[in-house]
Amino acid sequence: MREMLNNKEKEQQAEEDILEFGTTADNGIQVISIIGEIEGHDCLPENTKTTKYEHLLPLLVQLQQDDGVKGVLFLINTVGGDVSCGLALAEMIASVSKPTVSLIIGDSHSIGVPLAVAADYSFIAPTATMIIHPVRMSGQVLGTPQTYSQFQQIQDRILDFIAVHSNTEKSKLEELMMNTSMLSKDLGTVLVGQEAVECGLVNEVGGLDKAIGYFQE
Repeated sequence: MREMLNNKEKEQQAEEDILEFGTTADNGIQVISIIGEIEGHDCLPENTKTTKYEHLLPLLVQLQQDDGVKGVLFLINTVGGDVSCGLALAEMIASVSKPTVSLIIGDSHSIGVPLAVAADYSFIAPTATMIIHPVRMSGQVLGTPQTYSQFQQIQDRILDFIAVHSNTEKSKLEELMMNTSMLSKDLGTVLVGQEAVECGLVNEVGGLDKAIGYFQE
């Protein structure tokens, strides 16, 4: 009886994981959704759709050690979020030894850019977008040289990661980040579908068929 209860508890937990993370490994391909806003050290309001990085980190450790997982597909539709935690998650994705693919199906903005390029190969839907813009900080900010240096250090960490994991030079990324002609209330650049490929951020325009097909080649 106890064994039956344990099995039911495991099945229920698996169903809850699928609902929360969008994960499944039935065919050897683990699917992980990165959606909404990347929630970091502070909790966001309950009515905000979030990806909690502290949930995904142990999940990545688990799939790395699971012999039944042959590859990982990341479905991305995020407006960005916590820079530190998003970059930590990107570093974890990049360090997974199994084949990884990212598919941008809606948006991959701000810290979502490092998350998209962290995979071994990346796809973007024709109408999906990527936005590169300077680092922003909420709350009280001191107008001092030290604050500027801190912002510059954070931006360099992000740009260095993107440059290493994509085919875009850091100088080009800085140019896109500081563009003043596109966003009405901010600096930065919006790249739609093929434009992201031409800039070297994404490998290919495509959808779910191509993303799944990558693992079958």
